[in-house]
Amino acid sequence: MRRLNYQLKRLCKQNRDGSYGTQVQRERVLTLIANQLHELGYRQMHTKSLRPKHVEALVKHWLASRIAAGTLKNRMSAVRWWARKVNKQNVVARSNDHYGIPRRQYANDANRAKTLNAEHLDKITDPYVEMSLQLQQDFGLRREEAIKIRPELADWGDTLWLKASWTKGGRERSIPIRTQAQRDTLDGATQLAGKGSLIPDHKTYVQQLRLYEGQCIRAGLSKMHGLRHAYAQQRYEELTGFKALAAGGPNRNALSAEQRLLDKKARAAISHELGHNRIAITTVYLGR
Repeated sequence: MRRLNYQLKRLCKQNRDGSYGTQVQRERVLTLIANQLHELGYRQMHTKSLRPKHVEALVKHWLASRIAAGTLKNRMSAVRWWARKVNKQNVVARSNDHYGIPRRQYANDANRAKTLNAEHLDKITDPYVEMSLQLQQDFGLRREEAIKIRPELADWGDTLWLKASWTKGGRERSIPIRTQAQRDTLDGATQLAGKGSLIPDHKTYVQQLRLYEGQCIRAGLSKMHGLRHAYAQQRYEELTGFKALAAGGPNRNALSAEQRLLDKKARAAISHELGHNRIAITTVYLGR
């Protein structure tokens, strides 16, 4: 293994920032970056030899490859993480605009919302997987959150509390319990998991994740992130009184001043409930 690849892998192992999924993705991106630096002619690097020329060479290569703006942003986040861990923050410009990286567009032309039906759920044979799917639908949880959650600990009566170690980016948050369906799902999850999580005692997270993926494939379920889209659109209609654009509602130009204020407040609330810290990303779920 090349020195830079080895040292970056070791750096990732020594710094467990974020959720498990975030850690895995970061290590994959940094491995790709190390390989690309080698291909670009930088073959004697180690982690502390990162320089502005290396970052600029990578970005130039990525832009020439016409990589999507979102992917570019994720790769730059990994580079900045690397720079911080070796005290080289100043090597990377603070803004992606410096490198001519286009801004990410959050427009959503198609409605990606999905709901569960009895026919699909009947094909799920693992009760833990079925319960995770129900939590995704009723609370808008990410897949990892719906697997790692400890229902008894998360149940705060009128809110569902998510511990930082269960969430993407390590940001704890709370989600209001508003409906009887949510209460029934959470009670069922607590009964199934007891004092533990929705990972059986004899399995690791990765093993349960693989089981989840396999069960969904066999049940004909795919892109279950769409359950979060459906949750966001349902919450939007509850909070505003009208449907989101992605669900067939009016576009922003057709809204009154009062409706625009409701739209802004709803998007802020939904962004928090979904675990994001930017309102702009709600356009992915709700439309612009």
